[in-house]
Amino acid sequence: MTETPPPRRARAEIDLGALRANVRTLRARVAPHVRIMAVVKADAYGHGAVRCARAALDAGADWLGTATPHEALALRAAGITDVPVMCWLWTPGDPWDQGIEAGLDMSVSGMWALEEVVEAARRTGGTARVQLKADTGLGRNGCQPADWPELVGAALKAEADGLVKVTGLWSHFACADEPHHPSIAAQLDVFRSMLDHAEKAGVDPEVRHIANSPATLTLPEAHFDLVRPGIAMYGVSPSPELGTSAELGLRPVMSLKASVALVKRVPAGHGVSYGHHYVTDAETTLGLVPLGYADGVPRHASGRGPVLVDGTVRTVAGRVAMDQFVVDLGGDVPAPGTEAVLFGPGDRGEPTAEDWAAAADTIAYEIVTRIGARVPRVYLGE
Repeated sequence: MTETPPPRRARAEIDLGALRANVRTLRARVAPHVRIMAVVKADAYGHGAVRCARAALDAGADWLGTATPHEALALRAAGITDVPVMCWLWTPGDPWDQGIEAGLDMSVSGMWALEEVVEAARRTGGTARVQLKADTGLGRNGCQPADWPELVGAALKAEADGLVKVTGLWSHFACADEPHHPSIAAQLDVFRSMLDHAEKAGVDPEVRHIANSPATLTLPEAHFDLVRPGIAMYGVSPSPELGTSAELGLRPVMSLKASVALVKRVPAGHGVSYGHHYVTDAETTLGLVPLGYADGVPRHASGRGPVLVDGTVRTVAGRVAMDQFVVDLGGDVPAPGTEAVLFGPGDRGEPTAEDWAAAADTIAYEIVTRIGARVPRVYLGE
């Protein structure tokens, strides 16, 4: 049987061995009783949800987490049926019926959502697994403290009627990636107060949780029963202030590579790419890299994005276009087809996702998550 050759234009290599190692590292950072929810929303931050979910479970994750119900249902459809899956971003009219039938844990932040899930439970004859989300200060989804008694009371009534089971109480940090930010302690105080109210009212949750990746790494007092690592599982530091991936004991999972499509000599004074924001100051060679903003290479990194070509880190010359960008090779003449590495773990001298984030004035989360479907994923260590 002939093996399929690796994609030549471009590919994102996904090191599942690194992902499993990251999950084990995160497991070692929490107490034995604390469960781990592997967050695989947004197609596992661009890495591939089903394969990454399976690798995380193999390494000891206990739960899976997604944003949308459709992401969670896709995991069930792929055969991941024997672990709890939570999804938290619901809108009116979403598939509550399917969520109940699939045994999903469904987040409820307000009365409208509780009413819809209760109606779905009546239609299906099932019992909905719901988790009540508290807005402890982030100001996005979640129930405000003033509205919490009403939501808790209504959920307990629905539970008494056999329509729902309140499986969790949870919240989300605003600034856990900023060590010692005063909102961290303030949110923990609010969360404990809201937990206390719900539990005294009669809620007996399976899990209580608030810790995202940075809180998993730095705030043991926030671990409660479960932590929800997302970006850390993929080996990317949640914040430069917390340290590099290596300093945190994590290994980046994604490497973005392409084949140089063309190398050519150009004279001094030659404009490069749209707008001629880069003009050669001497005779040189240019290399064409067949990746662009349609593939997720940020246009904001034009003139700044780093690329390893033939052992030397080059910089994007001029604007990133939709399908391609150019690097100035300084007179070197690598052969067409030479590998260009936009980012990876960094241990071969290649840039990292954090380097691209700095070049684009953004966060590394955006760099890996935005790599588009036109870039094939090649899985290693499967």
